[in-house]
Amino acid sequence: MPAITLPDDFRRRIIEVDGDEGASWLARLPDILATCAGRWRLMLDPHFEPLTYNYAAPGVNAAGRGIVIKAGVPGDERQREEEALRFFGGHGMVELIEADADLGVMLLERLEPGTPLVDLADDDEATGIAADVMRELWRPLPSDHAFPTVAEWGKGFERLRATFGGTTGPFERQLTERAELLFADLLASSAAPVLLHGDLHHWNILAAERVPWLALDPKGVAGEPAYEVGALMRNPAPQVFSWPNPNRLLRRRADILAERLGFDRQRLLAWSMAQAVLSAWWSYEDHGKGWEPMMAWASALASLL
Repeated sequence: MPAITLPDDFRRRIIEVDGDEGASWLARLPDILATCAGRWRLMLDPHFEPLTYNYAAPGVNAAGRGIVIKAGVPGDERQREEEALRFFGGHGMVELIEADADLGVMLLERLEPGTPLVDLADDDEATGIAADVMRELWRPLPSDHAFPTVAEWGKGFERLRATFGGTTGPFERQLTERAELLFADLLASSAAPVLLHGDLHHWNILAAERVPWLALDPKGVAGEPAYEVGALMRNPAPQVFSWPNPNRLLRRRADILAERLGFDRQRLLAWSMAQAVLSAWWSYEDHGKGWEPMMAWASALASLL
């Protein structure tokens, strides 16, 4: 396998999020990849660009099948992704071939040509494709499932308040309060939960051969289907924040998603607005920066409600 040279921004991001544990994982990564390449008889190519929070590289296995090896800091999030991939079983989703939870490594089907949805120039077409992928993904959950729930994700609002002594800190008060109320009301009236991707945006849907488009990188969260649209509505970030006429874009997306999925348009907008504020908080919580554009997007969504 080729020598591994990790980009400095990737190293910084891993250490920023995972601290000493992330630094230790980065030091072990070459040995982890060598171990997996030997065990699963892989020929690995240089990693994809850019790397974000995971190491990912294409290759082939002993049978000549195209694969992708994905490695990250072992932990609960990594384990949930593996469990979600097993649950989806390739329906609307990339297939899981092998996994080692202790090493934080998964071996995945390689999607060819692998063009991301973000490359489509027609936003209406991209939104329709994303809706079709959503419908392929959603499957009912057994009552004894172990996946986190949308309600648990919503506890981010409580952490925001706790961080700022009960206030909303730098987050605009009226917008944050509206998001909190919307999130609570939507939870109280939610439909039966399914397993959601949880982060289904334009970079997490790729063109494939097995079917035209497939998702990857699921978070794996239990919630009503209408929750799923939020990530799509606020992406591709950060590019979308500078696109012209954001209100028209959001209205068009809401119209298409409501029609294709059969959901109430206002409910989709409400989920999207509440999630945009929650996403801004997650950026603050993880990095201490980068949250402002998402709050501006939340304001645009709020204006449509």
